[in-house]
Order: sequence, then C-alpha cells, then structure tokens
Amino acid sequence: MLGLTVDDAGALPLYAVRPAELEVFLSGLPLAQAGQLRAHRFEAAARHVCLLAGESGLAGAVVGLGEERGPYVLGDLASVLPAASVWRLVAGDYDAEEAALGFLLGSYAYEPFKPRKRAPALLSSAQIKPRSVAIAEAVCFARDLINTPPNILGPVELAGAAVGMAAAFGARTEIIAGLPLQKRYPALAAVAAGSERPGQVALFEWRGSKATDQSAMISLCGKGVCFDTGGYDLKPSAAMLRMKKDMGGAAILLGLAKLIMASDLSIRLQVRIGCVENSISGRAMRPSDVLQTHAGKSVEVGNTDAEGRLVLCDLLAEAAKEKPDWLIDAATLTGAARVALGPDLPALFCNDDNLANALLAGGETTHDPLWRLPLWPGYDSWLDSNVADMNTVSAKPFAGAIVAALFLQRFVPHDVAWAHIDVYCWNDQARPGRPEGGEAQSLRALFSAIENFNFY
Repeated sequence: MLGLTVDDAGALPLYAVRPAELEVFLSGLPLAQAGQLRAHRFEAAARHVCLLAGESGLAGAVVGLGEERGPYVLGDLASVLPAASVWRLVAGDYDAEEAALGFLLGSYAYEPFKPRKRAPALLSSAQIKPRSVAIAEAVCFARDLINTPPNILGPVELAGAAVGMAAAFGARTEIIAGLPLQKRYPALAAVAAGSERPGQVALFEWRGSKATDQSAMISLCGKGVCFDTGGYDLKPSAAMLRMKKDMGGAAILLGLAKLIMASDLSIRLQVRIGCVENSISGRAMRPSDVLQTHAGKSVEVGNTDAEGRLVLCDLLAEAAKEKPDWLIDAATLTGAARVALGPDLPALFCNDDNLANALLAGGETTHDPLWRLPLWPGYDSWLDSNVADMNTVSAKPFAGAIVAALFLQRFVPHDVAWAHIDVYCWNDQARPGRPEGGEAQSLRALFSAIENFNFY
C-alpha cells in the first residue's frame, strides 16, 4: 500500500524548512503558531516534526530538513504524522518530487499476513507527478516479491508473477519448463533439479509505442533463486534465514521492467528471469559434477552454493545472441561483494565504460548508488578446471565477487555492452524511506540510465 490518496479534500499543509530559512518562515506564520514552534525549540533540524494547532484542531505540520538532500528527507513521515491524516506538500528549498517519492517509499509495509497496526499518513495525489508514483509502485512491486515467504513464492509462482505483470502492458510472454528447459538452459535446469518445485524461465518482449525495429534494445537477465539452501554444500542455518531474498535480482529487474513499460520508453525490451530453487535431494547436482551450458561450454561444479552463476550463464548466453545495445543482469550473487562494499552499495562490473558511466551517473542522480569493481583479467585463470572448460569457483579464498563476474563474462561476447550488478537487496533495519526487509537496490539507477542515455 502506498501512502497516497486521490481524496485531497481537507489535506493539511506540510512545510519542510531548512535552518537558514527558519526565521523568514516563522515570520510568515500566525503569531500563535510561530510561538508554538519557538516553545518547542524547533530549529529545523533534520526530521524534527512539529504539528501546528489551529482554531479547529490540527492545522498543519512543519518538518526540519537540516542540510539533508535527496529522496529520503520525508521518508519517515508516513509513520510519524497522525494516522490516516492527509497532507499536501508546500514548496520550499527541497525537491518536492524527490521528497514525495521518499514519503511514498517510507509508507510501504508488507501486509498479506500481518496488517500494520496503524494506518499511515497519506499524501494528496493532486500535486504529485505520475512519475514519482510509477517509481514508487515499481520499487514496492519488487519489495513485495522479495518479502514474500518462500513457501508462497516458488519458481512457478515467480515465473507467473513475471509474465502476469508483463502481459498487463501488452508484452509477448513465454514460460519455458520441463524438457524444453533442460535442452535450452541445461545449467539452470541442473540447479533446479534438486527441488520438487520445478524450475522455469519466464521470458517477455515489449517495445514502446514509439519504438521501431531500429530502436535501442535493452536486455535484462535476473537471478530468481526462490530459496537457496546451498545444495550439498549446505549453508549454516544462520546464513539460510534470509535466503528467500535470493531471487532479489529477478525482483529488481521485474520492477525495472514494470517502470520502463509504465513510462512507455521508446526502446525494445527483452527480459529473461531464471526461476529455480536450490535444494537437496537425490537429483541435486553434486560438487565435481560437470554440466553443459547453453553456450556449449562445460562447467565443473566447484561448489553447489555457487548456483546463481549457473542460472545466469545460460540466460546471458542466449540474450547476447540478440545483440542488445545493453545487456544487464542483477543477482544476489556473492557474499564477497558485501564484505567489500557492505549492504548498501551494489557492486557493478561492466565491460563497457559508456554503459558503466551511465549507470554510475544514474545512481548518483537518483541517490541509488552503485560502485564499480574491476573485471580483473589477472584472476581469470583462477576458474580453470582439469576436467571441464571452467570451474564455477576458484580454489583461492580471495576476490570472490570479481571471480564470479569473470565467470559470467565468459558467456558474453566482447562486442556486447554488458553490466553485472551484485546486490544485497535487503534493509537490515528500518531507515527513512527504507523499511526493514526487501529492497529494490539499483532499480532507480538503472531506470535513470536507460531513460536518459542517448542511444541514437
């Protein structure tokens, strides 16, 4: 549920003020309200909120901005302002569109099984641009997918959610399963084989209403591992607690695709989502197994918990045949990326500087940061195998995120501009605009880059 209402009758004014403009602001208020703020020692510090009294009760609210900028300046107000109250933003020294987005993102809660105890405060839609609403809806769509319990969202359900969302925008959709899956995506099928819940690949194609056969093609490939036990290389129980989020890369790219289609960008879009569960059974892949891939290259399984790269390698190899202008994958691929960059900075690997710079600029513009790490060729030989074309992992305990990216790079031709994003896609604790739980990291950065890059 977004904190938005079309019923703006009686919407109260919400003022956002910086310390430097406080005295001017106070001078424009009725004397009683100005006195009230002074009595509360309101100094416009970031996130300090004061409710304004009027003759008939609540007349408005003032929130301090401090020196903070970006989309999260009002990110906690949905839970701070009175329940179910309705507000309209008053112009000030802040970006109202960004602030409205942050307010909406902060109003999110995953509620199917436990409705929130308190109704959020709402923003009037009268002054909010459809763009902010579309971005918030895309982010919350991805959050919902990530937060859904794994017994509810398995591979079949994830694939269904993908094609159902795409079909609503008129996309051409397809689901690959069973024997066709084994033939077309053999490495991905090997990951799926260990689970009683069958693996699937969800595909869809779409083009904007003004796009032509010559318009830029964006191809997205998402890792959709709905639960990851680690396979025979079993994860310890503590590391398994959040593995419902191992389909976060797929969720982020589905949210991105939703936003692209809702915005009717003048591009051609292809999306491939690998939907599997990495489980343990007599059919599960084993360490030292040798698998075939869509690209015809053989792969030795060095560790069954490195399953995400097997899902993506088949998708990337197929997507690359279409020669997209940009090929982008997203995945919760390695813990090593988190060790290097922490939970808030997705790792970006890219074989094309123009693409990398566009994505980094998009992250900076939208306050949705990425950090580029190298596809360091000196480590490529660490993937050598004595029995196959390559191993899935390195025997060395270093540079795990780089090695994983180098593995994927082997399935992408040099003439295809490709970016790999290694994400955490989770908020460990609630922050303004970012409730605890699933998070669509890099979605806004990717959309900004695609929307603003000049392909022509």
